[in-house]
Amino acid sequence: MKTKIFVLSLFVFAYCFQSCGNKTDFPSAEEVLSQDKIEGSSLYYNPISADKPLSKEEAPQMKFEEDVFHFGNLKDGEVVTHEFVFKNTGKAPLVISNATGSCGCTVPEYPKEPIAPGKKGKIKVSFNSTGKEGAIEKYVTILANTVPNRNIITIKARVQK
Repeated sequence: MKTKIFVLSLFVFAYCFQSCGNKTDFPSAEEVLSQDKIEGSSLYYNPISADKPLSKEEAPQMKFEEDVFHFGNLKDGEVVTHEFVFKNTGKAPLVISNATGSCGCTVPEYPKEPIAPGKKGKIKVSFNSTGKEGAIEKYVTILANTVPNRNIITIKARVQK
């Protein structure tokens, strides 16, 4: 019985450890656009505004001041945060429906209210370096009513034991 519990615990630990790996298999912007484009038109499907397809010209746009931030050298166990500032450069209010980190160690906080055209917003990203070592690259995927509807920001660090 103890052996079964040990083996099960080992599998659970291995799964959790692997799920926080440094994965970089995000689609390119071209792949995202080709998935979102409505066949045979210049319009894009957008699940947030599915009642009416948006043209790229009329949709909100997220323009980040920086889309990659490097925390530098961190000690194992440090928790750090950074705010990514963006501007809605489109013609309609920007609504973020979700933001998710590529790992449980990367936690984003995003505005829940619409961002008017020409206005700025912030996405705060916290990173917990506990159990990490070496060069780290994590991603936050932001789903919004933009074209394309997925935007990606990146954090980097070097964690030392």
